Amino acid sequence: MARMTWLVNRLRCMSVAEVGYRVQQAAVTRLGKRIDAGAPPPLPRALTLRLQGAPALDAAERAALLDDAERILAGHVLLFADRRFDVGAPPAWNRDPDSGVTAPAVFAGDLQVTDRDKVGDIKHIWELNRHLHLVRLAQAWALTGEERWARALAAQLRSWLDQCPPSTGPNWTSSLELGIRLINWSLAWQLCGGEAGPLFAGEEGERLRADWLASIHAHCRSIARHLSRHSSANNHLIGELAGLYVASSTWPCWRASHGWREQARRELETQAQAQFARDGVNREQAFAYHVFSSEFLFVAGLLGQASGEPFSRNYWGVLQRALRFLRSVMDVGGHVPMVGDADDGAVFRLDATGASRAAQLLALGDAVFGGGSHAHPGARWLLHALPGPRPDADAHETETGWAFPDGGYLLFGANFGTAREIKGMLDCGPLGYLGIAAHGHADALALTLSVAGEECLVDPGTYSYWQAQKWRDYFRGTAAHNTVRIDGLDQSVSGGRFMWLKKAGAAIERMPQSPHDFDFRGSHDGYQRLADPVRHVRSVRFDGASHTLVVRDEVAARRPHEVELFWHFAPELNVRLTSTGLSARGKGFTLQMQAVGADLKLELVRAAEHPPLGWISRSYEAKEPCDVLRITTVSSAVPVECRFTINFI
Repeated sequence: MARMTWLVNRLRCMSVAEVGYRVQQAAVTRLGKRIDAGAPPPLPRALTLRLQGAPALDAAERAALLDDAERILAGHVLLFADRRFDVGAPPAWNRDPDSGVTAPAVFAGDLQVTDRDKVGDIKHIWELNRHLHLVRLAQAWALTGEERWARALAAQLRSWLDQCPPSTGPNWTSSLELGIRLINWSLAWQLCGGEAGPLFAGEEGERLRADWLASIHAHCRSIARHLSRHSSANNHLIGELAGLYVASSTWPCWRASHGWREQARRELETQAQAQFARDGVNREQAFAYHVFSSEFLFVAGLLGQASGEPFSRNYWGVLQRALRFLRSVMDVGGHVPMVGDADDGAVFRLDATGASRAAQLLALGDAVFGGGSHAHPGARWLLHALPGPRPDADAHETETGWAFPDGGYLLFGANFGTAREIKGMLDCGPLGYLGIAAHGHADALALTLSVAGEECLVDPGTYSYWQAQKWRDYFRGTAAHNTVRIDGLDQSVSGGRFMWLKKAGAAIERMPQSPHDFDFRGSHDGYQRLADPVRHVRSVRFDGASHTLVVRDEVAARRPHEVELFWHFAPELNVRLTSTGLSARGKGFTLQMQAVGADLKLELVRAAEHPPLGWISRSYEAKEPCDVLRITTVSSAVPVECRFTINFI
């Protein structure tokens, strides 16, 4: 019944053209089960960039990288942001390393990857099989020249090719995963010396090369047949195209390679423009996927530079604007608000420090566009693996901004970039991208705030895609964001874990003139669907001289409704209720809040589970308690006004 409900909801989000495409894809999958054959013999040519050694690393960077490589040899691999799993040596590639469930080695089109009893958590399997850790072994070889690292890499590849033949098992069920794997295979290929490297020495090496190339051909063929289209054409399509472009450029070994490369290149140019707003915001309204998609575009672009087939100035302009937005929303402490979905997915992992991927991306942009000093080790490694001239780009792109109305974000505050920084962000954009808005959250008119580089009012993040439904619903729901909920209902109507059926639309009614003298008014229509329609209007004023933030929420309806207003505080803060409101204290600031309205009830909630409230997730599959102020009243018109006063210690 749950599966049937999901199918009905999914059909409701599809156009007639998409239904036809899905039927065609199902036929292609079934046909592939019968007619897929091995790869044709490769032509004797591949792209080998003839790299020399490794980039300059300090002693600590070198030691951390080699320590991680040693752990991989022992079967302990870092997955997601910071969780290390025992995957085996060599790994059991079709096993979920968390639950221990091994997916059956059947035709990939017959697998239901959401069946946890038979497959486990598919996210864990896919994460291991992206092969980010294989690049670490190639880095260790490039650093030391020790053959044991090349042998370890060859052994891992050999075991994967044996356990995961084309079209068989869970690792052939997602074109995006195939694309990421191809990118990391390309990086490992270059860092290990390409065709002349130690991987392919001797008879065993020749067999490894032949089998690897056959699998690469099957990857490319599968991606080209199963590109994400229509309402699924989000970061998945960018990742699939990037993988297809990188593979067909690195290994232009078959007659189809030229066509794959040109198609991928052409569509990447188009998707870069389509999936990023004119002001640089990724249209999925999920900041982690903003970084993720940018990583794909960078890898493809850099390989184009290295191979003498550069992408256009417009393509690089998209990346410049994307970095400008990311740099703008990051506070002086390096924090980026956790807007929308996040699963810690990375296209590549080239540093061993666990540093912020947003910081790595900005460092990469500084090096590529500004000729910077490659301060981040991950950026240094990527530019070493994919060397080439600087792209044709606008050298005068503004470093930061505060107004991103096309993407739907406005910044307010004072002293940006200094130790006394106050930086707030208001979300006044769409729910997400395309028909299902898969990675957006029901967060219209929510805001975040950091002070002196410390997070204060936070977006609690994502936690998990596949844990119990209540957790998925909570973290993407309205109650998990600093905004208003009516009658206990989310602003938008969910149709599944990655689907919204009815989407709240936000509108800017009064545009501020500056971040330090900020005066905003906006509304959304998410509760117009109720039998007694409700209109939520939020006004936000920030005065930079007095460090005062005033948020006024109005609801307009014919009859009274339950109104809840939520404020989520970072776990590191000391938060307590006062007689008139709330007090929060950080390392370098204090914040006082007063709430004014009719019959208000103020309640501080922490770590509630039934229903969930008072949680934050800073990495995938991890959550911790945080304090949430819930303000409730019953009203049809009386506004609620919250006044925040910030003082530095």
